[in-house]
Amino acid sequence: MNLFFQQIINGLTLGSIYGLVALGLTLVYGILHIPNFAHGALYMVGAFMSYFFMVDLGVHYWVAMAGSAAVVAILGILCERLVFHPLRNSPPIHDKIAAIGVLLFLEATIQMFWGSDFRRMSSPFTGIMNFDGLIIPEQRLLIIVGAFTLVIGLQLFLRKTMTGATIIAMAQSREGAFLVGIDSNRVAMMTFGISGALAAVAASLYAPINLVYPAMGHLVIMKAFVIIILGGMGSVPGAIVGGMIIGFAEAFGGFYISTAYKDIIAFGLLVLILSARPQGLFAKGAH
Repeated sequence: MNLFFQQIINGLTLGSIYGLVALGLTLVYGILHIPNFAHGALYMVGAFMSYFFMVDLGVHYWVAMAGSAAVVAILGILCERLVFHPLRNSPPIHDKIAAIGVLLFLEATIQMFWGSDFRRMSSPFTGIMNFDGLIIPEQRLLIIVGAFTLVIGLQLFLRKTMTGATIIAMAQSREGAFLVGIDSNRVAMMTFGISGALAAVAASLYAPINLVYPAMGHLVIMKAFVIIILGGMGSVPGAIVGGMIIGFAEAFGGFYISTAYKDIIAFGLLVLILSARPQGLFAKGAH
């Protein structure tokens, strides 16, 4: 039984990280209809920024995470202003090509400063908690608690604040939001900023139990796209539920079948669920 519960903890850990990354991705798509392929690169930059603040500048883990979130949020806003905003009236393929260009540019920039080596980032939460044989590392518990706190905070922000209401209005009807005087440029910048910050926090939480390297965002962004397609493109609840489904499937599949197939399981689930429900598990909309 302890092994079973251990996989639940592993599934919650993976699902929390995937959910945070997919949440930022689905916000951008739901509001601006941009499939941001560069989102994985923002995740990677977030990990390197935390590494830089902790290792090179010697600041505390929490300060490094906050600094990383701020840097990547600003980077996300710059991407929206300098890359995606000028293409708003262009054919849809231009956004996709531009996003791939941003991804390659960010990876090349990181490699120029840090190289392509694998790096390890430490964490002050290195303890192990033992609950009658169930082993829970403190960092994994931090990931789960941190992710759920961020999700609840984002939901409260979207539902209880006027600024959040403008984001929801843009997601529901861009034309209607424009007619009632909502500044679409401000909402677009805010959305990219929130998306970047979520990616950076996810990377900072996961980096201490993973490795930091320039290509670390590739597999994460592929799974994030699987999650938002599975949950429903543009759906906030779909991103959260989809992240947990993929996280649990990987944890249990890797343990009971083989770790060699854990990455394939996500794409297999996508095919199975979309065969039964082509629109995804949830309807579109940031609600």
